Amino acid sequence: MNVLRTPDAAFENLADFPYAPHYFEWQPHGLRMHYIDEGPRDAPIALLMHGMPTWSYLNRHIIRELLKAGYRCIAPDHIGFGRSDKVGEDDWYSIARHTEALKALITTLDLKGITLFCQDWGGPISLAQVATMPERFDRLVIMNTWLHHEGYEYTQSLRLWNAGWKPNGFFARSIPDPVSMGTFMMRALNFIPPADLMALVQKGQMPSFTAAQNEIRRAYDAPFIEGGEAVLAGPRRFPLSLPFDNPEGGNAREQEKHYATLLKWTKPIHFIWGAMDDIFTLEWGKQWASHFSQATFDSFPDAGHFLQDTHGAEIARIFLAHRAKG
Repeated sequence: MNVLRTPDAAFENLADFPYAPHYFEWQPHGLRMHYIDEGPRDAPIALLMHGMPTWSYLNRHIIRELLKAGYRCIAPDHIGFGRSDKVGEDDWYSIARHTEALKALITTLDLKGITLFCQDWGGPISLAQVATMPERFDRLVIMNTWLHHEGYEYTQSLRLWNAGWKPNGFFARSIPDPVSMGTFMMRALNFIPPADLMALVQKGQMPSFTAAQNEIRRAYDAPFIEGGEAVLAGPRRFPLSLPFDNPEGGNAREQEKHYATLLKWTKPIHFIWGAMDDIFTLEWGKQWASHFSQATFDSFPDAGHFLQDTHGAEIARIFLAHRAKG
């Protein structure tokens, strides 16, 4: 197994991210999984998950506000992302393996009374833990994600995303040269107009960013600065693990079970949605929330898919207001 480890220097002095690294050795695979662990050990626990192509840095604004409110914040990096080890073989990755790694982290740290914050692929991977270990979780915050189940309608945007990572697809051709993961995130966060993106891809012409935007771009690039094509195996595999295209790699059967199990969830559950997301739409978020009589639903009209980055502080405040009500 070809294991890559991003040098610590890549993560030095990142903006708004002063958190010390912690590591868990995932056996029997011998892989090092990184997680943030901030706040008092006896404080209520917030578990904050990320998806593709991000890492725990995505949740930095939520973490800051929750720490002020007295939480212990734990934010892991999936294997293949962030400070975690990266297996340089695409076929090694599956949603079942990511789920197994997170379960090992939760049980090893013996986390209980968890409030879960999940989005994107962090949803299926962490909601699997809620379905199989519900006694460890007290409250859920679900943002722009899904669980595969019969009747779920995958959007055209998500199908195009999947196609773009297949051989000769747009993303397969353009990442990492000339579009890095950090540059991709600049587009996803609306820092690059579509015309400028095409100029970048076709001519290698880099758009102009502010100093603050360049710091964000550097942070999202940091996990992948060394290792060439192999270091991108984890991000590449996520879009090719969507259950409509790859049922086995996407853990489709288990996702269906978890979806059915979670429909019986009776503890607090809060849906917070980026309304501009064309991957996991506002309509889908409202539909999912409607299954829970105790659910709250909030949305940001100006937020897209990566709402933790753009609206993190507001997400935390909404959650804390709901928590105060019981």
